[in-house]
Amino acid sequence: MDDYPLLNLFWTMLWLFLWVLWFFLLFKVITDIFRDHSLSGWGKAGWLVLVVLIPYLGVLIYLIARGRSMGERDVKQLKEQEESFRQYVRQAADSGGGSSADELAKLSALKEKGDISQEEFDRAKARILA
Repeated sequence: MDDYPLLNLFWTMLWLFLWVLWFFLLFKVITDIFRDHSLSGWGKAGWLVLVVLIPYLGVLIYLIARGRSMGERDVKQLKEQEESFRQYVRQAADSGGGSSADELAKLSALKEKGDISQEEFDRAKARILA
């Protein structure tokens, strides 16, 4: 441990953190380029060439030029995902979510109480089993 002092360990960890942060930012910018529907194909190709060939400068220019709209696209995507999830939950709740065995048990209980006749029970049972 004498060969590698604590300060060198700190600097190594700092550079590792910055390296990981850089790749995260680079991939975030590249995915944003492809996710933006307002950019034309040539615009996407231009930004991608700039970001890939001159990565540090390209990412910096991209963040300065399109950073605000990048955040707006993130918020829009999150809202779309949330609405999609809510729609799925509503759809699952509307379908009843119960199995046919549960529905048959409810029908049987209604028939035993006398709330429905044998004929109504048979029709509902046929509909459930179909």
